[in-house]
Amino acid sequence: MTTMLRHSLFTRFVVGALAILAFSANAEQKKTLGNWDVHYMVVGTPFLTPDVAANYGIVRSKFNALINISVLDSKTGTAQRADVTGVAKNLIGNSKKLTFKKVEEGNAIYYLAVFPFRDQETFRFEIDVRKGSNQQTLKFQQKMYVDN
Repeated sequence: MTTMLRHSLFTRFVVGALAILAFSANAEQKKTLGNWDVHYMVVGTPFLTPDVAANYGIVRSKFNALINISVLDSKTGTAQRADVTGVAKNLIGNSKKLTFKKVEEGNAIYYLAVFPFRDQETFRFEIDVRKGSNQQTLKFQQKMYVDN
């Protein structure tokens, strides 16, 4: 599969997943942090097609979730290259380090990380976004469900 086709499939997945989340949540998952609009979503990896998952080295499992972060300049909407790191903590304090992989497609830049979870497990996410001397922290909470 060509790189262009692979990126096109991934873009369709991201757009589709964002549409599903926007429809189901009735709210955009975005926070303005300093000069950035940080968009985020967490979905189960079964949402990915097998081809897209294989091309990005993502293991599809009903017990794995994908977190997608995108950092945009809040004035221009331009995608930003940044260092993205983070942690997901469940409610009893167990932490999972999030290792993000940068994906660039045309003018879009996504930061992706996969982490395991249990059904109905709630996580508090702390995602650090750093570019030069500018650092911001995105914090949010989400309950995860296993889709049977």
